[in-house]
Amino acid sequence: MEKNSVKELQDVVIRFSGDSGDGMQLTGTLFSDTSALVGNGTSTFPDYPAEIRAPQGTVAGVSGFQVHFGDHRELNPGDYCDVLVAMNPAALKANRKWLKAGATVILDGDSVTEEHLKRAGFQTLDPLAELKLDEYNVIVPDITSLTREALKDTGLDNKSVVKCKNMFALGICFWMFDRPEEHAIRYIDNKFLKKKPEIAAANKLALKAGYDYAANTHQFANTYSVAPAPREKGTYRSISGNVATAWGLCAAAEKANLPLFCGSYPITPATVILEELAKRKDLGVKTVQAEDEIAGVCTAIGAAFAGNFAVTSTSGPGLSLKSEALGLAVMVELPLVVVDVQRGGPSTGLPTKTEQSDLQQALYGRNGECPVAIVAASSPSDCFHYAFEAGRIAMEHMTPVILLSDGFIANGSEPWRIPSMKDYPRITPPIVDKAPEGGFMPYVRNENLARGWAFPGKTGLEHRIGGLEKDAVKGSISHDPANHQLMVDTRAAKVAKIAEDIPVQTVFGDEEGGELLVVGWGGTRGHLQNAVTEMRKEGKSVSLCHFNYINPLPRGVREIFSKFKKIVVCELNEGQFANYLRQSFQEFHYEQYNKCQGQPFTIVELKQKFESLLK
Repeated sequence: MEKNSVKELQDVVIRFSGDSGDGMQLTGTLFSDTSALVGNGTSTFPDYPAEIRAPQGTVAGVSGFQVHFGDHRELNPGDYCDVLVAMNPAALKANRKWLKAGATVILDGDSVTEEHLKRAGFQTLDPLAELKLDEYNVIVPDITSLTREALKDTGLDNKSVVKCKNMFALGICFWMFDRPEEHAIRYIDNKFLKKKPEIAAANKLALKAGYDYAANTHQFANTYSVAPAPREKGTYRSISGNVATAWGLCAAAEKANLPLFCGSYPITPATVILEELAKRKDLGVKTVQAEDEIAGVCTAIGAAFAGNFAVTSTSGPGLSLKSEALGLAVMVELPLVVVDVQRGGPSTGLPTKTEQSDLQQALYGRNGECPVAIVAASSPSDCFHYAFEAGRIAMEHMTPVILLSDGFIANGSEPWRIPSMKDYPRITPPIVDKAPEGGFMPYVRNENLARGWAFPGKTGLEHRIGGLEKDAVKGSISHDPANHQLMVDTRAAKVAKIAEDIPVQTVFGDEEGGELLVVGWGGTRGHLQNAVTEMRKEGKSVSLCHFNYINPLPRGVREIFSKFKKIVVCELNEGQFANYLRQSFQEFHYEQYNKCQGQPFTIVELKQKFESLLK
């Protein structure tokens, strides 16, 4: 059938949603990767259930994957969706609130049964009426039955056939948005063709059947076209925040000419970092899956002492367990990167949901006066850069560094231009290869206040190491009160001095000042920048000051803050960065906008808050 009409769109948000076993994460990933390959800007938001195995068919068990693709770089995965693909009534109910006015809803008609409706908590047998979807474009194809019909000659059992229904849904969406099928077919072949050719054939058949169904029925009035985004020349790939973090750590090791060691314990949502590093034996990376969080960080400290660039990865609960060993790394002054992919808490909390609530723990969560450097990434792709930066700071300043990511950017993905390593600076740790005249003194410091890094096994460089306080020069155990004060001051000064080695803070918007300054940090940048951009287009005096370097804070912050009439700090916690700024720059008044729902900000709610402050 000839397509009725093609509408040009600047951007589209599509959300795939269903039970955990419905393959929505894979479907969304294939759609996102395909869109990136045709040149669109993309941003994704995988949304997993908080329970490992929530009851099937319930709202608690709904798994989603949202894709925002457009003719420009997309900084966030979008607030509300233009298209919702719901594989069951629970997915429809869970995502009703995220529909744009006039959105298209594709619901598997086979799932609309009394049993499924009851599990999803519907009160009637008409979910469309109950959810008041009269003004939406609702299409109810029998996706499961159509998949069975398409695969009836494959000889597969019913369970295997039904598992292919996500490919049928993907085929429908490929037709709607004029996406090529080649990448998805290539992925299916790479995954299944050698070991399970019958599964590969079935998935490809289902994909084609969904595409043909959409093309040959009159249920879809239009198809849609989204032009490619202008991009800087280079080689691109889609990358998630966790993979980008792993690769950034590898890059730092390469530029320091040191082996990379990662000692970690698996924890959601940080596990992929360990898994990705374990694949990089070709780059000399060594990984240890330790028996617990404490062992993970302790093996990393030992590896740092032995001359490795050492890292450990975790999330909030694991960072708590690592706190004592992190204090040891501060005391012995060894380079160490601790990656904390934040999630909802406290305790087990919401392990698959996002939050920014580990900041106070990162700043203060150790005994004694125990400062560490803190860096925060802002997007999936810039996790590479800030992982590299964390490694550079740790090794050149001989200090532990906490790199803060979060579940939103760690699991999300976007196109990333693969950099040339010649464009990244050489990392020069203060390595001591031979004893200087007069003997080696392990706590003699350079211009960064960093002590020398002497690897074991070298004659003349023997020195003591441990958690007891050190003599300020010799490194031997010291109980002298004046020496302890000196060492406390020196360790703090060393971290503070890092401010001279990081970029000056910048402003997006009016550098000369204005009515409202929006302040954020870490993974909220995309939503904040989009909200500020939209308001600036409306003529509003709103600017953004977003932080990636947390401790120490960059130079220039006081000067920036002094130029604005109002300051609002937006973060996915109850005000931790706002309180930190009050402590650091007491002369300013800070408004707050906080959210603790396990979800990122929406641009709509941010703009409403900013409008209220401007009034």
